[in-house]
Order: sequence, then C-alpha cells, then structure tokens
Amino acid sequence: MSRLTIPECDAAPAASQALLDGVKAQIGSIPNLFRVTANSPAALEGYLALSKALGRTLTPARREQIALAVAEVNSCDYCLSAHSYFGANFAKLSQSEIALNRTGHATDTQTDAILAFARAVALARGKVSDADLAAVRKAGASEAEVIEIVANVALNVLTNFINNVAETEIDFPVVRAAA
Repeated sequence: MSRLTIPECDAAPAASQALLDGVKAQIGSIPNLFRVTANSPAALEGYLALSKALGRTLTPARREQIALAVAEVNSCDYCLSAHSYFGANFAKLSQSEIALNRTGHATDTQTDAILAFARAVALARGKVSDADLAAVRKAGASEAEVIEIVANVALNVLTNFINNVAETEIDFPVVRAAA
C-alpha cells in the first residue's frame, strides 16, 4: 500500500486534472506515478514539461534505457517495472537488452557508453571523473547530448525518489531491483 495518496483523476487537485487527462491521451492510461505526483500540480507540471522537452532529443529507446540504468542505481522497483514494460512494449527492447541496460550497459557501443555515463552520473551524484566524460565523448556524444543525458538522469532520479518515498503501488508487471 502506498504511503502517499494515489488519487483518482476526479479527486486530484483541480490544477492536476487537465495534466492527468493529457497523460491518459498520450499513453492510454494514468499510471500511479502520475497520480501520486498529481498531489502537487507544480511537481506534475514540471515533470511533464521537462519530459516533453527531453523527448525531442534522445530517442525513446535511449530514454528508456537510461531510465532502467538509473532506476537500478536507486533501487526503484516502481520505475524498473514501468520502464521494463515501456522498454519492451513501446521501445521494442528485448528482455536481454533490458537486463543489460539495468547494469548500465547495452549491446550497441554508443548506447553502452551513454548508459555507463548515465550510471556514473547517478552513482557519483554528478561528480563524474574526467575518464567518464571522455568515454561518452569518445563514443560521439556532443556537449548538448551530455547535458541531455544528465537531464534525463535527473528526471529519472525525481521519479525514483517520489516512488521510493511514496512506496507507490506498482501497476505494471513487477520487476525488483537487484539486491
């Protein structure tokens, strides 16, 4: 049971209701993450705005892969469950790729470097080494892409922390973080 309220759409604050309707229009349902975040219209609006902006840069698959790596670092079972589902069903990632992504790696060389960097950012709370930065640059990441990777890590840390604090009820096939 969630430690924070997961309101139904009509019980969410009025300022969150249109935002939740937008989520439903986009993905066909309103996962519990969005409903719990709806308790703060400002947090929901900020999350959705940053997510939308970042959705124009890195591919959906890479965003899911980053989300998986960061969720594993933060032991967020809700986000691991959600991004395993979205990764498989929308980004068309294989189960073996999803398992690899959770460790901060990928079968594709450039994505592997991006995920290793994203994982380093999450683990070091942004204080990555020169070698970490050099490796992602060597793999072809521009300075804009480096910033976008960091922004995607931060966006995922936000949802990981909300779900870890709330102990949000998982409404996807359950995936647990490695011990």
